[in-house]
Amino acid sequence: MYFAFAKACLAQSPLHVEPPFWWAGMQHSEVEVLIHAPNAAKYDLQTRLPIIKKVAGDSPNYLFVTIDTEQVVVGTYEMKMTAHKLPSLTFDYEIKPRVSTSKDRNGFDSSDAIYLIMPDRFANGDPFNDSVDSMTEKTNRDEKGGRHGGDIQGIIDHLDYIEDLGATAIWSTPLLADNDKAYSYHTYAQSDLYQIDPRYGTNELYRRLADELHGRDMKLVMDYVTNHWGATHWMMQDLPTDTWIHQFDDNKDKNYFPVKGYANSSYRQTTQMDPHASAIDKKYAEKGWFVSTMPDLNQSDPLMLNYLIQNTIWWIEYAGLDGLRVDTYSYNEKEGIAAWTKAIMKEYPNFNIVGETWLHDQAQIAYWQKDSPVGAIQSYNTGLPSVMDFTLHDALMASFNENEQGWDKGAVRLYENFVNDFLYADVDNILVFAGNHDTNRISGDGLYNGDLDKYKLAMTLVLTTRGIPQLYYGDEIGMAGNRDTDGDGDIRRDFPGGWKGDARNAFSNPTALQKGYQDFTKKLLNYRKNKPVLHKGELLQYVPEQNCYVYFRIKGKSRVMVVINNNPSEIELNLERFREGIQERKQGQDILIENSIDLTQPLKIGGKKSMVIDLD
Repeated sequence: MYFAFAKACLAQSPLHVEPPFWWAGMQHSEVEVLIHAPNAAKYDLQTRLPIIKKVAGDSPNYLFVTIDTEQVVVGTYEMKMTAHKLPSLTFDYEIKPRVSTSKDRNGFDSSDAIYLIMPDRFANGDPFNDSVDSMTEKTNRDEKGGRHGGDIQGIIDHLDYIEDLGATAIWSTPLLADNDKAYSYHTYAQSDLYQIDPRYGTNELYRRLADELHGRDMKLVMDYVTNHWGATHWMMQDLPTDTWIHQFDDNKDKNYFPVKGYANSSYRQTTQMDPHASAIDKKYAEKGWFVSTMPDLNQSDPLMLNYLIQNTIWWIEYAGLDGLRVDTYSYNEKEGIAAWTKAIMKEYPNFNIVGETWLHDQAQIAYWQKDSPVGAIQSYNTGLPSVMDFTLHDALMASFNENEQGWDKGAVRLYENFVNDFLYADVDNILVFAGNHDTNRISGDGLYNGDLDKYKLAMTLVLTTRGIPQLYYGDEIGMAGNRDTDGDGDIRRDFPGGWKGDARNAFSNPTALQKGYQDFTKKLLNYRKNKPVLHKGELLQYVPEQNCYVYFRIKGKSRVMVVINNNPSEIELNLERFREGIQERKQGQDILIENSIDLTQPLKIGGKKSMVIDLD
C-alpha cells in the first residue's frame, strides 16, 4: 500500500535491516531479521548463518528472515540477496559476544527510589544538538509545548545531584526518535525504535548513561511503548503487513494519511476485565488509537509482536538496562502484551517491568500484576512484575487538603488504600508516587499550592510505605504547574539551572524555599536507602483518629514508626494504642529532626507534621 511514497523513501535508503545485530548465547536465539528494500520479497538470501524460515510481507518491500543463532560462532556474516533482473544487495550481519552475567541482571526493586526525568526539560548538556536538520521540529524554549533542548548529556552532567539527593535509579521518559512536527519533546510518538533521537544524543551516549549509573551503583529504567508509535514512523509509509496496525474501515475520515481509517480509543480500560463488556466497547478500548498521531499497534499480528519483543531485548542487552516502565500498559491487547512481557522475563528472569495501569480501583490495577488473584478469576496472567499505585496517588491529591477527618475523608483515604493490598500478588513490587509527567504538580495551584508542610506529609508517606517510591523531577524543589488550566507543558517546566544563562540554579544555589524542599527530600531518601526494613518490611497500620495516620514497617527485630498528622492543630497520641508496633521499646529517634522520643509518655505532634521514628 502507498508504494509511490514508499519508493521515494527507499530511493534515499535502499536497505534497512532490524535488528541491526544480535548476540550469541541469547534465550531468544531464533532472530527474525526484518529486511526492507525495494522488492525485498522477491529476493533470495544466501548466508553462512542457519536460516530457519523466510516470510514475505504483504508489502513487496519486506522480507522477514529467521536465523538460528544458538550454535553460531561470534563474528560478522555476509548476507547476499539476489533476484532475477534486480540488482544484488549485500550487507553484513554481526553476532556479538554476550556478557556472561547479562541474563542474571537484577532489575530495580523496593530497595530503590526512582527519579523520573523528562529529558527535554531537565538540563541542556549539549547545545549543539538542540535542533537537527534531519528532524522536523526545532528548538523553541519560549513555547510551552515546544522542544527546549534538554538531553542525555544534561542528565549525565547532573548525576552527582541525583545521587546526592538519595535516588538510586533514573526513569527517563522516552528517548527514541520522534519526528512529529510539534510536541515531539515528550517522545511517545516514536518514528524509529532503534535510534535515540539525535536531539537527545546518540545510542552510544545512552549506553554511556547506563554505564555512568552502574559505576555509582545506580540503575537505568527505560520508558518503553508497546501500544503505539508515531504516525511519522518510517514504516507508516509502507506497512510490512496489512494487519501491522489497527485500522478502522468504518471510520468516516478516509483521507487520514497514510492509513485507511482510524478511530481513537474510548479510554475505557475497564472493559479489559469487565465480564459483561460488549464486543464493540472492547474493540475501541483495546484497538483504538491513543490519539490521531499515534497509530495503535496490532499485537495479534505475530510479526508485529515479535518485532516488539526483539526490539525490547535489543535495547536491554545493548544499553545494559535495569528495568522498563511500559507506557499505557492496560491499553494493549491482553494476550499480546502478556506474551511480550513473558518473553522479556524469560530472557531476564530477575528483571523488573512496571506497567502504567492508570485505573482508579485497586482490583482493576491488581488485575495486571503477575500471578494476580484477581486476574486468575478470568484465567489471565500478564507476567508483569510491577504495577503503578494510582489509587494511592488519587488519595494523596485529596487527603492533605482535608483538614477534618470524615468516614472516608482526610487520613482515612490513605488507610483505606492499603486495606485493599490483599488484592495484589506482590505488594512490595508496586510503584508509589505523588506525581509524574502526566499529573498535576503536587506543589502547584489547586493541589498543595506551594505548601512545604503538605509536601513533607506526602513524601513521608511515599518514601516509607510499602512498594517502590518514585519522585518526579522538580518536585524536590517545589516546582509548580497546573495541567488543568495551562496544559501539559506547565507540569513539564524546565529545571532552573539546567540551561546556561538561567537566572537561578536550583541544582547548586536554590532559594530558601527550594532548599527546604531539597533538604527534607534528601534526608528522608538517604535514610531510606540504608534502612532495609523500609524496603521489605511488613506494613502494620492503624485506623486514623484525629485525622492522624500511624503505621509501622517491621522486618525481624527492625522497626520504624511513622506518624502523619493531617490535622492542622497539634494533637496528643496515647501510645498504648500502638503497643503492638512499639512493643517493649522505651525510646525512639525521630530521624526528620534528629530528636529522641520518649515512648513511655503520650506523644505530641504539631499540626500538618510528620515523624519517622526509628525504633532500632
